[in-house]
Amino acid sequence: MLLDEIDIKILNILQDEGRTKRNVLAEAVKLSLPSLSERLNKLEEKGIITGYYTKLNLKNFGLDLMAFITIHTDSSKHYDSFAENVKNTEEILECYAVLGEGSHIMKAIVKDSLSLEKLLSKIQSWKGVKRTHSRFVLSTIKETTKIKIKAKEQ
Repeated sequence: MLLDEIDIKILNILQDEGRTKRNVLAEAVKLSLPSLSERLNKLEEKGIITGYYTKLNLKNFGLDLMAFITIHTDSSKHYDSFAENVKNTEEILECYAVLGEGSHIMKAIVKDSLSLEKLLSKIQSWKGVKRTHSRFVLSTIKETTKIKIKAKEQ
């Protein structure tokens, strides 16, 4: 993955403000609009840019309780059905396979403790899930998807 300084500038601007208009972005990196569009298309085709997202204030939708749930499974033989269950459960925002304590960690958002209890009961009924361990989020100090991008040294 070779990125030049212009690509890096484009990516950094988009990480700060994903809604930057193409003409503003083109001007910021000193490219014509067609040249910028071509670069963006290439960054998307290469899988460097994988999407554009809007971050919502979840409390405005009555979703007030966030939890990280560690999953302990008996083996990986039910992995496919586990993954399908995760993908089909709207309360689960993220799920990661991990080493160490448990086999997966999930980030879930629900309305209240009763909703979390129902979600945990649902997860615990999935094939292969032995137990869960939950941690409640009291407040968020930092939450970002932004990374530092540097040019590769030759």
